[in-house]
Amino acid sequence: MRNLRRPQQRATELDITSFMNLMIVLVPVLLLNMVFTQLSIVPLRLPEAAAAAAQQPPAKRLELVVRADRFELNYPAGVPLRQFPLVDGKPDFAGLASFLKDLKQTLQSKQLDQREITLLLEAGISYQHLVTTMDSVRSFKAVVAASVVDAELFPEVALGDAPPRRDGPAASTGAAP
Repeated sequence: MRNLRRPQQRATELDITSFMNLMIVLVPVLLLNMVFTQLSIVPLRLPEAAAAAAQQPPAKRLELVVRADRFELNYPAGVPLRQFPLVDGKPDFAGLASFLKDLKQTLQSKQLDQREITLLLEAGISYQHLVTTMDSVRSFKAVVAASVVDAELFPEVALGDAPPRRDGPAASTGAAP
């Protein structure tokens, strides 16, 4: 029998330089994208279940009913406070934000720290209408030390379904409590 000898193979080194270059670029890009994604998420809550609400004493809750033709602000929940009809065929986001700003100041002067608002949406409300409403109720632009910042209004937003429309006169357009 003949001995077959294979030529000795030398161990070759694996060149991972290009892979390392890719990782050096890819890791920071992915980390930056994570930060931007985190900033674009708005935390939402669902309104409390009836059973859980029955165990707790009734709290004064701020509700905003979003309808196609107006906003209805209730405080405490279910008690009409003010309506905001359409202005030039568009929702009155500026009027809503201005009134909520005054309401927040009134509540703070009474030592009430109200941070929650429940948006009750009528069927057929567009997504853009919802997002703009959420932006209007969460914060407003304020000037602090010569720079414009977002000041807090009611940052804890909960969503729900709007109650059916009431037949009768429009709710009062009274001032803050």
